[in-house]
Amino acid sequence: MIISEQPSLEVIKSAAIRIQSYIHRTPVMRSAFLDGLSKSILFFKCENFQKAGAFKSRGAMNAILSLTPDELLRGVATHSSGNHAQALARAAQIVGTKSYIVMPENAPKVKVAAVEHYNGKIFFCEPTLAARESTLQKVVGQTGADLIHPYNDYRVIAGQATAGLELIEQIPNLDLILCPVGGGGLLSGTALTLRYLSPSTKLIGCEPLGADDAQRSFKSNILCPSVNPKTIADGLLTSLGSLTFPIIMNYVSDIITVNDDEIIQAMKYVWERMKIIIEPSAAVPLAVALSGKIDLTGLKVGIIFSGGNVDVNNLPWKQQ
Repeated sequence: MIISEQPSLEVIKSAAIRIQSYIHRTPVMRSAFLDGLSKSILFFKCENFQKAGAFKSRGAMNAILSLTPDELLRGVATHSSGNHAQALARAAQIVGTKSYIVMPENAPKVKVAAVEHYNGKIFFCEPTLAARESTLQKVVGQTGADLIHPYNDYRVIAGQATAGLELIEQIPNLDLILCPVGGGGLLSGTALTLRYLSPSTKLIGCEPLGADDAQRSFKSNILCPSVNPKTIADGLLTSLGSLTFPIIMNYVSDIITVNDDEIIQAMKYVWERMKIIIEPSAAVPLAVALSGKIDLTGLKVGIIFSGGNVDVNNLPWKQQ
């Protein structure tokens, strides 16, 4: 079953029910130290504790469970720098089908190892969006597998929307949510959830300066894919898609960028003060909160920690 229009509230709630046995309802955590730095009240939705280590398990699981028996027999295919790759490989393993995963040759080793652990068959390519997509087309042509795009798929968007659904159930009446944006699956899903259930809550996308296609697209109202993006936040290297972009344009208030130094500092704060592991991509919204680019004074702010899949032998502050 392919959803052919933007997911409704009913579709999002159905996705939540469909996937609930296969994912964690992740906790919301606090930090008095980070509240003080941001002059706000921060609520961290910890998708770093999610199955396969990231929110991507929501969309991948919803997409897999939406397939027909005939589609499942053919297997599934995608391209991903890591988190969607391992989430889809895990979901495929759960339902007993094959997964074919296109990954950039510079994908983090810890994420490659996780895909292999879930028996995903990996096809490496050059680290560009064009190479990912052309390689994926070849793989789909060779295998006949059902394409489950990492973000440009309404089944995936509906699944990602359940993270925001949980957050506003856990912490009602948030003034603002800060959400990372790469391809836009999580941001667009969160935008739809807020539109339906908490329209007074503002939503801001948070992006690395070295991969700022979403901000450029948002400001120009023209989809502007990245060319050779470079950032420590490897999970946010992809560009917005044709399905995510219109949702973001309609329902997101702004997109703000931060540089790698700001991202690394935010990540260090979380490791040192909250004692939890997040990856660089997950630190981007906190970096925005601490950047001074928006006034958060006294606001109730939700921050989505998107994942915790990081190579502990290659930490970003060791590269400085």
